Parts: sequence; structure tokens; C-alpha cells
Amino acid sequence: MYDQILLPTDGSDGAAAVADHAGVIADRFDATVHVLAVADTRNRFESPSSGLAPEVWEESERERAEAAVDDTIGMLPDSVDAERVVESGVPHETILDYAEREGTDVIAMGTHGRTGLDHYLIGSVAERVVRRSSVPVLTVRIDEE
Repeated sequence: MYDQILLPTDGSDGAAAVADHAGVIADRFDATVHVLAVADTRNRFESPSSGLAPEVWEESERERAEAAVDDTIGMLPDSVDAERVVESGVPHETILDYAEREGTDVIAMGTHGRTGLDHYLIGSVAERVVRRSSVPVLTVRIDEE
């Protein structure tokens, strides 16, 4: 049923909770977990780049994404096969494209549960993925505490 699990990560503190769920599913079904982090390539007017030069922003994003993948893979059980993936693009689009291209069976990702102004200003990658995904999406609530 689940041979390929996509685990997008942004390196946030809640990655462990999502890795726990993905790890249990992967272990139960002998599945491979594709741990994906996206280096956000939107320019400084479309993303939270704080006015950095585009080259500096992209290098910083790439480093953050690589660290996020490494950290998240370290949270998976040793018995689980994991693929390390870092791609560049707009996060929700890149996640959906990867899931389609690689034929993943399920996407497991965290959601911060933002509401109101925070949700309006920051948006939700998880919400965009859930709304557009052609495969099931397991969302794990990440507490901010």
C-alpha cells in the first residue's frame, strides 16, 4: 500500500513529530521515505528574504534545506530506507511536482495550524499541498511550544 513516502521538511522544530509518523508507516510497510527540503527561489518581493541579495538568499536557502534534510533523516528509525532530496523552487509546487514525478503513495507533513492574520500573511504550504495533491496527505499538527 505504501512503498514511497514523501516527507517534506523545512527544518522546523516539529520535524521530529512528522518523522515519527512517517517512520512508523515506513517501518510497517517496508517503505522508502523521501525526505525533501525546498530551497525557496522566489525573489525578495515574493518570499521572506528580508531584502537580501538574490544570490545570498538562494545560497542561504540551499544551506538551510540541506541541513533540514540531514536533521530529519537523523530522526527516522535506523530500519527505514531514506532518500535525501534537496530541490529549488516554490515549496508547495516543488513538493507536488516531486510527488507526481516520483510516484509517491503518501505525503506526510507538518502543519502549524496558523489562523487569522498569521495564516493570511504567511499562508500554509501544507494547506496548498492538501488542496492540490493527487495522493493522500497525512498532516501532523506541530505545536509552537
